[in-house]
Amino acid sequence: MYNFLLNNGLEIPVIGFGTYKASQESIRLAIQAGYRYFDTAEFYGNEEILGNAIKESNIPRNEFFIASKLWKTNLGYINTMNAFNMSLKRLNVDYIDAYFIHWPRPDLINEYWRELDNISWRAMEDLYNEGKIKILGLSNFLPNHAENIINDCRIMPSIAQLEFHPGYTQTFALNYYQKKNIQVQAWSPTARGRVLDDELIVELAEKYNVNPVQICLRFCIQEKVSVIVKSSEINRMRQNLEVLDFVIDSEDMMRLENMPVKGWSGEHPDRERIKI
Repeated sequence: MYNFLLNNGLEIPVIGFGTYKASQESIRLAIQAGYRYFDTAEFYGNEEILGNAIKESNIPRNEFFIASKLWKTNLGYINTMNAFNMSLKRLNVDYIDAYFIHWPRPDLINEYWRELDNISWRAMEDLYNEGKIKILGLSNFLPNHAENIINDCRIMPSIAQLEFHPGYTQTFALNYYQKKNIQVQAWSPTARGRVLDDELIVELAEKYNVNPVQICLRFCIQEKVSVIVKSSEINRMRQNLEVLDFVIDSEDMMRLENMPVKGWSGEHPDRERIKI
């Protein structure tokens, strides 16, 4: 396993384990499989079971990387402070490695979302300066949302989580963040399985003697995008970590980059969710 270097001098594992709808047993299995980066959120409702699984592992806290997120209805300085402290309590830790604003807007009609984002970011900067957060991040922020933070912040975002996978690469947003030296991190790097039967991905899996999930993960990593993966079966968990042993050649990378749009979740921060 190797790491990506962030703009604040810290590093993050290139592969993390996503805990959305994950049980405590699947988190235990992920720890057993070798995962040390765990991505959770206030909204997921499982910070406590993640904290319990980490404590029960008897592995030192400093060997884990824990990320959590502020839910969009808790934007605002005091709300952010309170929500963070509740996450800290549920996780049963003294600090959180990476803390994100989960979505840029509390809803689609609130006209003051820019001010709310900036005030929340200010709270996160204060927690960062107190050593309670090591890395500040944005989740589901497109460039038009991120500019609002970047133009007002004292501490730059270090990570930007986006939906990113073959068939939905958000090229403009990726280029924007990479030019700003902000690490892009893919949630849903396999489109929740919706691209795994694509003819190109199946072809490349056969060519490189791997499975379609590994093609998607390796594609992201070669685009310099870290990934959050998810599985409930330990063999799959281990396979998802085995994507650093092969390289997709440049021609095949271009083919993947130019796939037709496929597998989009229907989520967009400025639009009503489309059920797909």
